[in-house]
Amino acid sequence: MAEVVEQIERLLAPILASLGLSLWELQFHKEGPKWMLRVFIDREQGGVTLEDCETVSRDLGAALDVEDIVAHAFTLEVSSPGLDRTLTKPEHFVRFVGSSARIKTFQPINGEKVLRGKLQGFENGSIRLVQDDGAVLEIPLSGVSKASLEVDW
Repeated sequence: MAEVVEQIERLLAPILASLGLSLWELQFHKEGPKWMLRVFIDREQGGVTLEDCETVSRDLGAALDVEDIVAHAFTLEVSSPGLDRTLTKPEHFVRFVGSSARIKTFQPINGEKVLRGKLQGFENGSIRLVQDDGAVLEIPLSGVSKASLEVDW
């Protein structure tokens, strides 16, 4: 499966580059009886438009048909990661330094498995999070079950 994902990412890279977009996340897995290929695209300045999603979907779909990488039927979805986007890679935590985040961990840290605060960075495999009380936590990425931005309304 990892090889298929890598091949899809290779096909996707020039499509995104030509549109000034980047890949935020790619998910390819089975949901019930169906296979789902979800592509989350991003643009550092200005955000992602519906037209961007349509173009990437059309171009990637055509490339996948030609290359025949996936041997079975699947549904392709292309979208923006959204304001409350999931954070999975070190560069995600670096890009959103100063933003509010919610981090769920596999094991409790200071008695809590759900931590909230402002992102302060990512170093040596750990997320730095400043909580409202000023406490600075070093959370190993390997111990995170889910991390996402929280929207400050």
